[in-house]
Amino acid sequence: MSYTTRTTRTVRTFYSDGRGPPKVETKTYTYGDDSGGSSVNGGFNIGGGGRRFQIRVGGGGQDGSDQPNYSAPAFSQRPQVIGRASRKEKKDPFSGVINQSYDEIKRRCQEEGCLFEDPEFEAEDSSIFFSRAPPRPFEWKRPHEICDNPVFIADGASRFDVQQGELGDCWLLAAIASLTVNQRLFAKVVPPDQSFEDGYCGLFRFHFWRQGEWVEVVVDDRLPTYYGQLTFMHSVDKNEFWSALLEKAYAKLEGSYESLKGGSTCEAMVDFTGGVSEFFDLRKAPPNLFSIMLKASQRGSLMGCSIDADPNQLEARLSNGLVMGHAYSITSVLLMDIETPSMSGKIPMVRVRNPWGNEAEWKGRWSDQSREWSLIPDSQKESMGLTFDDDGEFWMSFDDFSKNFEKLEICNLGPDSLEEDELDGKKRWEGHTENGEWIPRVNAGGCRNYLDTFWTNPQYRVTLTDPDDDDDDDLCTMLVGVLQKDRRKKRKEGLDMLTIGYVIYKIPDDTKEGPLPLNFFKYNASCAKSNSFINMREVCTRHKLPPGQYCIIPSTFEPHQEGNFLLRLYTEQCAHSHELDEETGIIEEQEIPPPTDEEQEQEQALKASFRRVAGDDMEIDAYELRDILNAVFTKEFVFDGFSLDTTRSMVAMHDGDLSGKLGFDEFKVLWADLRRWKGVFKEYDRDRSGNLSSYELRSALHASGFRLSNRTFSALVMRYSSKNGNIEFGDFILCAIRMKTMLASFRNIDVDNSGHAAFDVDTFIQTVMYS
Repeated sequence: MSYTTRTTRTVRTFYSDGRGPPKVETKTYTYGDDSGGSSVNGGFNIGGGGRRFQIRVGGGGQDGSDQPNYSAPAFSQRPQVIGRASRKEKKDPFSGVINQSYDEIKRRCQEEGCLFEDPEFEAEDSSIFFSRAPPRPFEWKRPHEICDNPVFIADGASRFDVQQGELGDCWLLAAIASLTVNQRLFAKVVPPDQSFEDGYCGLFRFHFWRQGEWVEVVVDDRLPTYYGQLTFMHSVDKNEFWSALLEKAYAKLEGSYESLKGGSTCEAMVDFTGGVSEFFDLRKAPPNLFSIMLKASQRGSLMGCSIDADPNQLEARLSNGLVMGHAYSITSVLLMDIETPSMSGKIPMVRVRNPWGNEAEWKGRWSDQSREWSLIPDSQKESMGLTFDDDGEFWMSFDDFSKNFEKLEICNLGPDSLEEDELDGKKRWEGHTENGEWIPRVNAGGCRNYLDTFWTNPQYRVTLTDPDDDDDDDLCTMLVGVLQKDRRKKRKEGLDMLTIGYVIYKIPDDTKEGPLPLNFFKYNASCAKSNSFINMREVCTRHKLPPGQYCIIPSTFEPHQEGNFLLRLYTEQCAHSHELDEETGIIEEQEIPPPTDEEQEQEQALKASFRRVAGDDMEIDAYELRDILNAVFTKEFVFDGFSLDTTRSMVAMHDGDLSGKLGFDEFKVLWADLRRWKGVFKEYDRDRSGNLSSYELRSALHASGFRLSNRTFSALVMRYSSKNGNIEFGDFILCAIRMKTMLASFRNIDVDNSGHAAFDVDTFIQTVMYS
């Protein structure tokens, strides 16, 4: 059952008649009404013919004034051309999921007296497996078809509720078990005000942190069963269904149940909290690891641990009771008091849970029924919640924990994860986020092994102002996390996790604003980096750095790989961050080298050809210009010659009166530009292939006298490079010509040099089309 919901959107349009500042017009649009159409408050017809269109350059003001806010969208999202359909929006795998309205669906179901059937996650095999047919015939059933008295949560949710089914998602179960320890976070993910009684309509909702924001995911309560039993995650109580429905909602978010096979516990922990995760190799653990774990536990952080898998056996059991290649959750970390006639003190202890929830537990010291517990008073055992049931939970000394487990994951809660009444003297992290994208041919430069393209990756400036309060070395703590987006959901498209990491450089105080150039990275070493480049959803490392300015460069290991990412920075003190960028414009007073002897001969030949071809009016058109230039340039460069489209643009660059002709004085100016641009092309065509790499285009245009913002650079690469990322000589010249023409036209309108201009429709079309 699918319902169309009503969505309201307010659009503010700036327009000008060319005689004053832009004016603002506000319209409110309503989509998805009961008639299936769209309406606009105020009676404006979206598709109405005869309306005079107005064109603007810049964004809409956010302060309600008539003046627009002209700050350009950050390059961290793939640049978009205003007014054109976005391919990214069309292909967003989450668009249908996050646009479903729980309240609207519930209202419609109750009005029509029906149970919700989710059109975005059908009760069919493709929702379970995307790579193969199911191994057995599953039957989708609602809870009241499975048992007589279903409940959403029975007697409160606890870590003992969660048991693994047939799906290999123990990493998810370990995270859920950790989540139940923090009841406030659990209630945020699993709203408790849901039941199978009052207002029941087969609809349930859950909240997940998705790549920078919290989203609500709704599901119907049809669950996969086999012979009347739940197939995947379930609770110990046969009539409790919160865990099964939570797993279904998470599977919907990721595209299918199969997409949940294999993963990192921290991946789910992040999605349940919005926190940032850290990874520790216990074989190379820092000396203060227990202190880190204890503070993390006190702050409510979620933690998980594991032992590397045996390549020859799936989830192999060791003689000590632990399971290899299996995800465990850490449910408590504390210093336990011990006092005997011969000794007294505190023992670092860690409580661990196996999501199987059975007898597969640790068998060493401090395990269930071990003699060490006889040294602990009953009152302390009671305060610790100690039980000796076969429930999958057990205690270990920190020493045994660090020797027997190999990996530790900690999900540090974000700045908004702790409420004021929960702080109790604890400090929140200061958080900063930046959305970014690696675009092949543009900024997918790979790691520093590929130095010639590495510098083209997105660059972010971070300013650390004050050292930590308790740091005697005057250093600043900074957690850096790079999270790649949407990869798990795209498994059905054959895509898997990219191998990602990052590098940090110290920025000298006298460095100008803008992306750091190639030479900076040739002669400067990094000051910090991620522990490794790894094919996990998020890579995160803790750093201690002096106050100052730094450049963080997230990248894939190999160049030319496409992906979206979220850069997250957590600091103990206030910090500042932004993407390194520059404003598009012309570089004034750039030196032009004197002509070579060959260029002087070319100039004389071109002037002679011009006089010979031009008529009495001493003007030539684009056809004649093409023949004159190609007679010279095809001898110097291996290309097919300038196209008619290119020479038309050359004429248009100097043709303010729309005559379609080029005079001799304009021709001399054109030749000066061509001489400069061809010199730049030769300089950057280092392999003499007759092509530039798209990764070199920014430097080449900079040497040609143009500054480019990240957005503009991306647009130029898409327009003028081949699918292999090559730019041939003719296309480079055409790109430079149009850049100069458009910038000159813009500056003529922007007389105040304010960085924005209002165009009427005719001026806009003439500027864009005749260039």
